[in-house]
Amino acid sequence: MEQCILVLVISPSIDNAMVDWLLDRDDVQGFTSAPIYGHGDPHHTLSSAEQVAGRKKQVMFRMHLPELAAREIISSIQESFRGASIHYWMIPILLSGHIE
Repeated sequence: MEQCILVLVISPSIDNAMVDWLLDRDDVQGFTSAPIYGHGDPHHTLSSAEQVAGRKKQVMFRMHLPELAAREIISSIQESFRGASIHYWMIPILLSGHIE
């Protein structure tokens, strides 16, 4: 089974809702999240303050899971968070493990 990293970039306004939604899913064993800044967004998506600063506050989620589960999550997000302007991508994993 192919493993991947699924990355979601969301607005801080839906951060708590996304955390709750991911924690409710049986196919997500864990994830990380971090505040980030997006640069280069089209100006019509930025507030005046963001245009002056040249960056947009966002939250990035990352999770390691089977590719099929990641595709199902993307499909479910499209239904559950319609209109939320979520950016995502999947990265294949060549090797992973734990070092103790």
